[in-house]
Formats: sequence, structure tokens, C-alpha cells
Amino acid sequence: MTDFTKLFGQMMEQGQKMAAEINPSMATFTPEGFDKLFPTMTKEYMDMLWGNAFNKDGLDAKTRLLVMLAGLTAQGVQAPDPFKMTVRHAREAGASQQEIAETIYQMSMLGGLPAMSKALDLANEVFSDMQEDSE
Repeated sequence: MTDFTKLFGQMMEQGQKMAAEINPSMATFTPEGFDKLFPTMTKEYMDMLWGNAFNKDGLDAKTRLLVMLAGLTAQGVQAPDPFKMTVRHAREAGASQQEIAETIYQMSMLGGLPAMSKALDLANEVFSDMQEDSE
């Protein structure tokens, strides 16, 4: 074990103790499912924020979100909840399941097969959740 690993472990333990002292329920807090607490923005709102409202010749929200998914996938999906929120927003912006899957497949060349598999699993979770919500 390196000095950095020891120091990092001590910092994490200290942070967990502090969180438990401030709010005892934080000792068992898990961020899983946190993405479902945030509402999905409408396509029009996303186009205004990132799309063509301010830059008429720029990328639309759908394309920007697909690019974001590509980058997050290539990095190995280090944060599952933001990734799932991005998939949900891409669907709302008009991206099909096939376009999202294709974007993720392309990133296997940069991020590797494990990164692609993880991203596809998370995207499928979102697709299933969205299908259940629409029924």
C-alpha cells in the first residue's frame, strides 16, 4: 500500500465519520437512483440552453447530448447517474435508442469493450425505465 493510498483511505474514513456526526442517516446514504430525482428537461429548453437558440448554426441539443454520451462512455462511465440522466435527456431531445446505442458502440474503439458494455447496460436500464413509465 502506497503512502497516497493510506492518506486517501484516511481522508475517506474521516469524511464518513464527519458525515455520520452531522447527519446519522448519511452513514448509510447511497446515490443509486439519484438520477430519477431530477426532472427531464424538454427538448425546447435543451435547444435553448445548448442548441440553436443562441447559435443558429450550432449543434442542436440531440447532437450535443450524443457527443456527451460518447465522451462519458470513452471515459468508462465514471458516474452512472449523470450518464443515465444524459441518456434520458438525449431521448427527450429526439435521439432514438439505435442512435444512442450506435454512439456507445463507436466509443468501444476509444474506451474499450468494458466501457462500452457498462454504458450499454446503463442505457438499457434507462430505456426500460422509460418504457415502464409510458405504460
